[in-house]
Amino acid sequence: MILGIDLGGTNVRIGQLVDGKLVNKITEPSPGKMPLEESIVYLKTQIQKMFTSQTRGIGVGVPSVLDSDTGIVYNVANIPSWIEVPLKEILETEFQVPVSINNDSNCFALGENKFGEGRPFKHMVGITLGTGVGAGVIINHQLYEGSNTGAGEIGCLPYLGGTLEDYCGSMFFKTYHTTGKEAAEKAHRNDPEALKIWKEFGQHMGRLVETTVLIYDPEAIIFGGGITSAFPLFEPAMRKTMTGFPYPKSMEKLQIRISSLPDISILGAAALIEE
Repeated sequence: MILGIDLGGTNVRIGQLVDGKLVNKITEPSPGKMPLEESIVYLKTQIQKMFTSQTRGIGVGVPSVLDSDTGIVYNVANIPSWIEVPLKEILETEFQVPVSINNDSNCFALGENKFGEGRPFKHMVGITLGTGVGAGVIINHQLYEGSNTGAGEIGCLPYLGGTLEDYCGSMFFKTYHTTGKEAAEKAHRNDPEALKIWKEFGQHMGRLVETTVLIYDPEAIIFGGGITSAFPLFEPAMRKTMTGFPYPKSMEKLQIRISSLPDISILGAAALIEE
């Protein structure tokens, strides 16, 4: 049995995987603003709830850059006390099993390639659309992470005086004093202003896809995250924007799919051990 852990900003989700299948999981609040020592004890306590004598490894997805060899995580998003934490060493000392740690977006991409919509593809990029834009890169069915697990941080690229994630994540909707959820509800009622918002969002998403193809030329892009529930609202504008791409054959071959497994990040974290 492998434990997969998705250490999010709001929740910690821990799952037990047996033969690549999720057999049990728990969801607990994130350590959030706890002091460092308290947060470490808290995380150990949550893991202990799922740890058994059959557990042979623990994989953890963390929203930060890190050294995946040493398992030291730096400046973890939404856990301010985690500035530099030797998480691998801490957990291996506590549980006496191998521990592997990686960026949460990388875990999403790995999970999709092993278990989800990305299985048919040797070369793919998994992109999460949430508060920001995260991405993980798969080359020849292997996770490509770079030297700091940050190889797929496409959302941080400059765009229109800001970055791509300013326009392709939930922050975009704040410029219209709304949220993605509210805009989607109004758009489904054919509200003209909401439909206009989603059209503009789709145009920015088209640029995100074009940028991803120029950098990695993948066979497929798999989108995940809460915003993807509104995919039909922005897909037409996204695809229309992509028609101006300088290498049309690349776009003809590109597959764009939406993640369909709700626990894909847990599965991807566990796959760090099974690699």
